[in-house]
Amino acid sequence: MGRNVLIIGMGLIGGSISLAIKKEHPTYKIVGYDIQSERSNLAKSLRIIDEVVDSIDHSLDLYDFIIIAVPVTQTEEMIEKLANSSLKHGVIITDVGSTKQQILKKARILVEKGICFIGGHPMAGSHKSGIVAAKEHLFENAFYILTPSSQVTERQIEELITLLTGTKALFIQLTAEEHDLLTGVVSHFPHIIAASLVHQAEDFYQSNELIKRLAAGGFRDITRIASSSPTMWRDILMHNRVMILDIFEKWISEMEKVRSMIELGDGDKIYSYFEKAKDFRDGLPVRVKGAIPSFYDLYVDVPDYPGVISEITGYLAKEKISITNIRIIETREEIYGVLRISFQTEEDREKASVCIEKATSYLTYNG
Repeated sequence: MGRNVLIIGMGLIGGSISLAIKKEHPTYKIVGYDIQSERSNLAKSLRIIDEVVDSIDHSLDLYDFIIIAVPVTQTEEMIEKLANSSLKHGVIITDVGSTKQQILKKARILVEKGICFIGGHPMAGSHKSGIVAAKEHLFENAFYILTPSSQVTERQIEELITLLTGTKALFIQLTAEEHDLLTGVVSHFPHIIAASLVHQAEDFYQSNELIKRLAAGGFRDITRIASSSPTMWRDILMHNRVMILDIFEKWISEMEKVRSMIELGDGDKIYSYFEKAKDFRDGLPVRVKGAIPSFYDLYVDVPDYPGVISEITGYLAKEKISITNIRIIETREEIYGVLRISFQTEEDREKASVCIEKATSYLTYNG
């Protein structure tokens, strides 16, 4: 039986969820809304959604599911709007926000009216944004965290999971507090560290312009996440500031410990520190997506002659291998230059490596 789904927010996440639902539930009608109507109209023209609404001030009682796929601050505003609207009996409302405690607190106004709200956070993304980057497999093997309130029933949780089965995500239930602490450690705080490293490099750049040239390789790679949306990260840190401040205390203590080792010249402790970090890092899962989008890069040594980049991308296009980014990461005076080609998945990167090796004699290597 077909059901009606409203997705509020026609960006990468909202569009990808819509595609996953359409694949698994072809009889469901998916309606899209975005404050910028050109986004929702584009989503319809790309067949990501079935219908567009220009306003959500009426007809909200038609929907069995409402998915709020907008930034966290706007999510709170949308919850308030829905709480003051006439909704269908039994409707299930969820969100996709990167923080949960403040959103669940706001959602009490829905719960008090007997409306089911289940906090959600699909922990996957892309280095591209917007509806045109939406993919039905974006969340495959990614953790999809649900933070239901105590009033939510198991049947309602199962209904939502059934709706989202097409994402092929790994569903986990956590409390809002657990979610915000875990994402604070593995996502929110690393973004702060990346941004602070960039700021530090910029400060040194004022006195030595060579910094920018030296930072073009590995430094640029390890600070990639500092290029994320400033608006999004402002909102996330404001929402999760209690957890973030607690993590700051632990981080400062950790840095003091490292500083003391170096100050004392304790080589054994320094070695042990890096060894322990290496062991833990090497033991992290490889095939499962985490809180920060993975980078699937292939580095290709190519000779410097006109048309070499289009030649390489032509091989990939012939095999229908999509790329997400391509960049010359090193300018050298020798005969070879280096291309860094980025892919959506590990599988695409491996296919590309085989493709290029077959077609050329160039040396390729994974980053």
